[in-house]
Amino acid sequence: MATRTQARESVIGLLYAVDLGNDGIVKFVDEILEDKKIRNKQKEFALSLFNGVIENIDAINTEIISHLKQGTINDIGSVEKSILRLAVYELLFVNLDKPIVINEAIELAKRLGSDAAPKFINGVLDKVNKV
Repeated sequence: MATRTQARESVIGLLYAVDLGNDGIVKFVDEILEDKKIRNKQKEFALSLFNGVIENIDAINTEIISHLKQGTINDIGSVEKSILRLAVYELLFVNLDKPIVINEAIELAKRLGSDAAPKFINGVLDKVNKV
């Protein structure tokens, strides 16, 4: 059975594809999660996260932008942006333990992002969490 971490990782992959312009992927989310063996409760969790981010993308982006020291959201790499969007959604819209959300995002950044990603993501999420 898949873990919440695996569900989040799959959501990041889907958000990454959307960020790169593959809006049509939304039609295939169920099949993609099934291929990654994200099923049952974890599939429901992943779908709620993905749909929540997509539905609230403008508010999420505004929140991220408000905490950037320099540059724009377009200057953030697609993987890092996807991790941030998911974590900001969870911090603002989902009733989960905030330190767990932040730690999970940092761990995913270590595995999926650039070398600087964990520190950058931790900094932004720390600011979001303090609001």
